[in-house]
Amino acid sequence: MQKDSKILTIDVGSTNLKMAEFECAAGSLRMTGFDFRKLEIDPENGEAAEQIAFIQAYHAMLLENNFSAKAVRLTLPSKLSFQRLSKLPPIPSSRSAIDKIVEYEARQTVPYAINDVEWGYQLIRHEWKEKRVETQEDGTLAEVTEDKEEYEAMFVAMKTDIITGYTDVIEDSGRRVLSVEIAPIALFNAAMGGQVKEGECTMLLNIGSSSSSLMIADSNRAFIRNIPIAGDTITNQISKEYGISFAEAEQMKLRHGFVALGGAYEEPDSELAATISKISRNVMTRLHGEVSRSVNVWRAQHGGGQPVQVLLSGGSSSMLYMSEFFQEKLRIPVTYLNSFGAIAIADDVDKEKLQNVAPMCQELIGTALHSATYCPINISLLPRSIRDQEELNRRKPYFYASAGILLGCLLLFGFGVDQLLRRQLARVGRVRNRVEETTKKEKAVSELMGQLNGAKGRWEELDKIFRSRSAYASLLLELQKILPDQMWLVSLEPSDVMPPEPQKAGAPRSGEGDSGGEGEQNSKQYSAEKERLRDQRSIKYLILKGYVLSATNNLSPDKNKPRQENWLRKFRERVRKSAKFEGDKLYINLPAGKTGLTRFYLILTLKTQLDK
Repeated sequence: MQKDSKILTIDVGSTNLKMAEFECAAGSLRMTGFDFRKLEIDPENGEAAEQIAFIQAYHAMLLENNFSAKAVRLTLPSKLSFQRLSKLPPIPSSRSAIDKIVEYEARQTVPYAINDVEWGYQLIRHEWKEKRVETQEDGTLAEVTEDKEEYEAMFVAMKTDIITGYTDVIEDSGRRVLSVEIAPIALFNAAMGGQVKEGECTMLLNIGSSSSSLMIADSNRAFIRNIPIAGDTITNQISKEYGISFAEAEQMKLRHGFVALGGAYEEPDSELAATISKISRNVMTRLHGEVSRSVNVWRAQHGGGQPVQVLLSGGSSSMLYMSEFFQEKLRIPVTYLNSFGAIAIADDVDKEKLQNVAPMCQELIGTALHSATYCPINISLLPRSIRDQEELNRRKPYFYASAGILLGCLLLFGFGVDQLLRRQLARVGRVRNRVEETTKKEKAVSELMGQLNGAKGRWEELDKIFRSRSAYASLLLELQKILPDQMWLVSLEPSDVMPPEPQKAGAPRSGEGDSGGEGEQNSKQYSAEKERLRDQRSIKYLILKGYVLSATNNLSPDKNKPRQENWLRKFRERVRKSAKFEGDKLYINLPAGKTGLTRFYLILTLKTQLDK
């Protein structure tokens, strides 16, 4: 059997509680059990009396009947709700725009804070033909028929705390509430299942204990009104008439009550029965007046049709001559609503007991039809908490699938990471082996390079020694090369510091490449500097002393002018071009007497320092 193939329908009345269990298979319903129980309402409990009575009766009926259905459809009395049929402005094609318009109308229509109620609506399209007389071009009058349409919204609202007072009890018993609707809508769906012909207007009148509900079914349109006149109104009048309690008056009504017939008829032998019948007729006459006013509102304000038949239901409608009374007043056929033709009844159901409460079971059938077929009006007042839970349950498979996919992705990712880690570890192992091999080779190369550097150092030292062997000789040869023929040396002294100027020498001759002298220096400072650098093994300067031949130039007009400029220029050009020297300081004394010799003091700077 499919999920939710068994449905438990519960109809909460003002003074009684009805339950019926149905099996739904292939679009058909079969009643497998039912129960009916009076609610024992204690007036001392105040407003909570009905809730307490419902809880007690609900659990007692479940325990006695052993209903196995876990899905429940609940019907609540119309007196607890607000219903209205409202005309809507032109409806746009967007569904979201329709919802906004309807919500705005609901906020304006429902007399409660919209957040404190559960509300729903049915969008109804109303079509009709309008006839009017128009003047034609030839001046004649002609009747023109024009198609008209408008949209209506049937609003139903009920306070959330009232609904949850019932649904919480059902949910706590381990059952799931599928829908919550009001009794008139259940009756409408039950009547549309068989007793209302297409295109005709039918009145449904449910006469209960504390109130009566009127519904007009006109094709797919519906009009609902709750009337506070019902069976308890008759009981209250009897209680006042005889000064007895409500319970005693109720028993008296059930034993002797009927609706008195109008006109000339023979009164019953019992004076009590005659009095109760007149009281019943007076109350029903008041109810008829409200019914007539409701029909007038329906026709005048909503453009509805005239009802062509009346279908009675409810516990108080079973009073004797009730149907005759309304047929006399309304002058249209009046019968009892019987929707048992839309269902099958199991063999083990007590049919005699069911027949006694048949007028009060129509809501149960109308509610159960939602599970088997299409219903013209489907307005459910299911609390938001249950809707949210259903939405969560509906999404749970997707959550589980998403969680499974996520877990699979994580496992796949972990497997991929593991494989990648294994490959990387293997690669690291190979690289580590190569690094170790390379390190060994590098170590061997380093050792060989150390040996090579040691040998190279020894070779360089030897090479330096061998090269320094001829350094002084080459230096002397270079010196001999650059000295002019007029100059010869008598003294050569290497020095690692700049020597001082000779004390009695003339100022150095200026010229190209001349670094200039710094004047006479203290010989003591020079000696101290040489002592400080005694341990250094480099020679930077050469101190040369000698003579230069300064004979007079016979070709010159001035025969006494020495020819020093020629050899001096030639000497300095040779120094500049030399590969061994890079500068000089020359101190020349004036010639003495007629010898033709001039003593000089020459300091040459080496380009490459020599070791001592």
